[in-house]
Amino acid sequence: MRRALLLVLVVALGGTATVALSAAGGSEPEPKQVAAMKAQPPEEESKLPPLPEMRPKVVEPEAGATTGAASDEADPGLSDPGPKPTEPASAGARPRKVGRTDITKATALPNGVALPPLEAPEEVKQIIEAGNIIARSPYVWGGGHGKWLDKGYDCSGSVSFALAAAGLLNGPLASGPLMSWGEPGRGKWVTIYANDGHVFMEVAGVRFDTSNSRVTGSRWGNAMRSTAGFVARHPAGL
Repeated sequence: MRRALLLVLVVALGGTATVALSAAGGSEPEPKQVAAMKAQPPEEESKLPPLPEMRPKVVEPEAGATTGAASDEADPGLSDPGPKPTEPASAGARPRKVGRTDITKATALPNGVALPPLEAPEEVKQIIEAGNIIARSPYVWGGGHGKWLDKGYDCSGSVSFALAAAGLLNGPLASGPLMSWGEPGRGKWVTIYANDGHVFMEVAGVRFDTSNSRVTGSRWGNAMRSTAGFVARHPAGL
């Protein structure tokens, strides 16, 4: 009876029963029993699902189509001159204006001060900025001749102040001496118009005058006035 039970355990547990029986001190199974144990089919091992069958397909490239694969043709790189020009190349323009604003011209504002041009010599910008300092100062006969910073200026005093601020004058001059100052004729950037009784100047297209816009005192304006009876002079190089 005991041997029958052991045989059942051996059949149920497979090969591991041999180790269990040995550890329990039981007797070794008979040769026929061992052969029967070996004849038992082993447990099926867990298997991964089979890989899908790969069937690569050759795709012919189409003209104009974009593909991720590299072309067999060599990349021309920088050696490709590109398409042939259909028109002559531009000679290169040098625009002087941005929109409708001339960058070589100053702009006088309604309050009597002026904005210097974007493109102008430094002396021109200094003249305009100095004129802004005394712009709207009251007209005072002889003002600006005894001291630079005065309570008011006359025509020659205000012109002298602006020219001196740019390093073009060492001291104030009256309208008479300004008739022979500098170089004769109109300048590219600055022109002083002087006679025995009055002097004003044009700087980058705006006028600095004590009688500008029918308002007394030195100020900048966009409108010019008649230059009949005036001598035109300009600083050298300007």
